[in-house]
Amino acid sequence: MIQEELRKQTTAAHQQLEKLVVARLKSIRSNQDYANLLKIFYAYFIRLEEAIKPYISAEVLPDYADRRHAVSLANDIVSLGSSLTKLPKVTVPVIDSPIKALGALYVMEGSVMGGTIIIQMLAKHGLTEGISFFRGYGSETGVKWASFTSVLDRYIHRDFGQEAIESANQTFSNFANVFMQTLNIPV
Repeated sequence: MIQEELRKQTTAAHQQLEKLVVARLKSIRSNQDYANLLKIFYAYFIRLEEAIKPYISAEVLPDYADRRHAVSLANDIVSLGSSLTKLPKVTVPVIDSPIKALGALYVMEGSVMGGTIIIQMLAKHGLTEGISFFRGYGSETGVKWASFTSVLDRYIHRDFGQEAIESANQTFSNFANVFMQTLNIPV
């Protein structure tokens, strides 16, 4: 199963990003702090979705339109009283095939899986608004993940596995770079 290989081969990049996200989450004390975090996600996800879109059809991923996350992020930012301005500059990986698009989507879809933990972290500081992105698919999250991983297995054959892994690793790394830039850490 390509999902297991993706998980194993992207662990280091995933952990680096997760460490940066958690550090940022722990520093949130207000709706504006939280909106600023969501702006990082939004800036990256909107650009990544734009790069992926030409390569993912309904034939590849039938419910792709339901999986687009930038809209939820935008709505959350606005609900917190902020706007979609002053976004960080982002660089996304080059996506030029359905295999690379699926590798990047592996990262995006995986971000939904940890949402309940993030919601709990935010609630500890009284932040309960603007959480639709981290709520993911609600009670359907497990089902949607299983559906997505079955698409990975169907489309990413052994010959193309490395291409998907490289795309996922680059997606994690580029996203981590945005966090490091917003914290003024040398990239």
